[in-house]
Amino acid sequence: MVMDRPFSQACENNKASILIILQKHVADVDFVLEVGSGTGQHAVHFARHLSHLTWQPTDRPEYIDGINLWRNSEPMDNLLSPLQLDVNQPWPIDSIPAVFSANTLHIMSWLEVEKFFRGIKEVLKSGGVLCVYGPFNYQEQYTSDSNRQFDQQLKTRDPLSGIRDFEAINRLAISAGLTLMSDYPMPSNNRCLVWTKD
Repeated sequence: MVMDRPFSQACENNKASILIILQKHVADVDFVLEVGSGTGQHAVHFARHLSHLTWQPTDRPEYIDGINLWRNSEPMDNLLSPLQLDVNQPWPIDSIPAVFSANTLHIMSWLEVEKFFRGIKEVLKSGGVLCVYGPFNYQEQYTSDSNRQFDQQLKTRDPLSGIRDFEAINRLAISAGLTLMSDYPMPSNNRCLVWTKD
């Protein structure tokens, strides 16, 4: 906890690198929906540095209070109150120009990952941007020993979770009407995948 706020060291470590990607791909966007805002650290950081757009954090009910603690600690007109969003339920808003999600797909079950992309198909505008950050395998192979160990930890905690294969994720994206624009290598053996809606 930081001053009674939930804290993620991973968010602190990766926020600067992710911001560089977002600055490139949402330069002409006026609204971003974040799926799985977690602690709320990303929402605060990105809203502060992307002042031309409105940032909408979301997460499951148990995370909303923590996100609000971060939001209330640094009030900004372009950082909205968090909404509840569970990929198993209807999404709270639609006609969205951009969606961002970090470190979520390996936490979800595969069924939930499929529902995530079905949701994206329904809510993302034509020409909209989807940016997803996290670890991925390629051709069913780990990209590092640390990712292999992390995957084992995930599956020990929850057998339905785990690092996803890029090819399988991209097939879901294609089925949702998305075209891959960029696949960026990121620190700590992560990637940042950027699609646009056809």
